[in-house]
Amino acid sequence: MPIKNKRLSEEQYTHNFSEIHPPFENKEAALVEATRCLFCYDAPCIKGCPTRINIPKFIKQITTGNIQGSAHTIFISNIFGGGCSRVCPVEKLCEGNCVYNLLEEKPIEIARLQRWATDKIINNKTRVFERKPSIGKKVAIVGAGPAGLSCAHVLSREGVDVTVFEKESKGGGLMTFGIAAYKVTPEFCAAEVDFITSIGGIEIKYNSELGKNITLEELQKNYDAVYLGIGVGLANKLNIPGEELEGVVDAIKFIYDIRTNSLANIPVGNKVAVIGMGMTAIDAATQSKRLGADEVTMIYRRSESEKNCTQVELDIALLDGCKMQWLASPKEIIGENGKVKLLVCDVMKLGLPDHTGKPAPTPTGETIRLEVDMVIKATGQSPFVDLVNTYGLENIKGKISVKNKSQTNINGVYAGGDAVNGGKEVVDAVQAGKDGASAILSFLSDS
Repeated sequence: MPIKNKRLSEEQYTHNFSEIHPPFENKEAALVEATRCLFCYDAPCIKGCPTRINIPKFIKQITTGNIQGSAHTIFISNIFGGGCSRVCPVEKLCEGNCVYNLLEEKPIEIARLQRWATDKIINNKTRVFERKPSIGKKVAIVGAGPAGLSCAHVLSREGVDVTVFEKESKGGGLMTFGIAAYKVTPEFCAAEVDFITSIGGIEIKYNSELGKNITLEELQKNYDAVYLGIGVGLANKLNIPGEELEGVVDAIKFIYDIRTNSLANIPVGNKVAVIGMGMTAIDAATQSKRLGADEVTMIYRRSESEKNCTQVELDIALLDGCKMQWLASPKEIIGENGKVKLLVCDVMKLGLPDHTGKPAPTPTGETIRLEVDMVIKATGQSPFVDLVNTYGLENIKGKISVKNKSQTNINGVYAGGDAVNGGKEVVDAVQAGKDGASAILSFLSDS
């Protein structure tokens, strides 16, 4: 069966893309979970959170019925606390560090408790912060993703007037366009952006792309400082024969299309191969299955022990019926009438560690052939090399180089998030935005 859309009924699409991590059903359920917390001194869960949310404090506030106070404790550290409660890999962050793990008991459901507190504030449009009077300084931020909006919110709280330039027609960045639809809905993403900007002093100019209809020189001339939260670009190429065939797509575009179109309109193959084993690869594979693909096989050149995704994410893919082909690397895509027909993979073996610290995979000389009609590339993303070079930004293979966490080599220009780290979690980008705001506030006070 070829690549096609409308494989399922509307009811099936709705069921398949319903929230995978539902919230607590009621106050009592949230309180029962909150009272399990041991409120540890020097809590390891805090250390496991890149934004250092005071987790025991916000949970304690839930137990006392102080929901607004609980939300404030979360948002003062992470203004994307609502979204992160849905998409963070908490199993390797806060919940992974919970002391209950040492007792071989289930860790506190920190993410669900965080959602319990933040959803009420976002849904009710409750004002949590008051903006200080304008100090007469203007800052331009490029990118309305987690890094950019986190930076914007901190600056605005301190009375700085912020203009955010966003290339898309909506804000939220990765939250809105790059994460599986069953984890976070477009409606919530829009509500979260509205909540963040409701403090005032933040204007978002959509359909404004750096290097296209705005330039860095323009921003430097018209603003007191500039923050670059431009993220990263398209999926890396496989650089193998047949990559140009119809049916070969990159995971970022595939997920973007799912996030911006009706599910029934998204075409998917009957037999799909997903190349990669990171979080994006998992999202592409699981959503292929949920769109109606009959077979989905994930291809990874190393063994399960070296996977980039978490075990929780891998389990989601396995429960969805995705197959795993470990120790295999794409060698060639064979087509028929210009369309994907076969994927040929080298069988790999692991050797000594390479520059990543993981065992280096090398071909054994054997190959395997998979009958597929769609290949999704999810082998990482490339930074905007040409763009950063155009503006003379120091970089390492496109990743912007910074000192003191966010300062670039250009005076008054700061950067953070995926544009600097090459692609990490949403919560890391939020912290990068806070670091950028702190540096910019120091710069403005000295200028």
